[in-house]
Amino acid sequence: MGKFVEQQKAKEEQKERDRTSRENLGKFFYDLAKLVFASMVLVGGASLILNEFNSNQAVLLTTGVVLTYILAYIGYYIFKK
Repeated sequence: MGKFVEQQKAKEEQKERDRTSRENLGKFFYDLAKLVFASMVLVGGASLILNEFNSNQAVLLTTGVVLTYILAYIGYYIFKK
C-alpha cells in the first residue's frame, strides 16, 4: 500500500509542476502582449506630438494591434488549457 501512496503523491506533484509551468508561460505571453501594446502607444503618442503621421506609423500601429491580440490570445489559451 505504501508504493501506491507514493505514486499518487508523485502524480500530484507532477500535476502541480505542470500547472505552475502553464501559469508562468501564460503570464509570459500576457506580459509580451502588454509590452507590444505599450510600444504601440509610444509610437502613436510620438507621432501625435511631432504632428507627423505617415504610412510607416500606420503599419506599425496595425502590426502592434494584431500582435497584441495574438499574444494575448496565446496567453489566454494556455491558461484555459
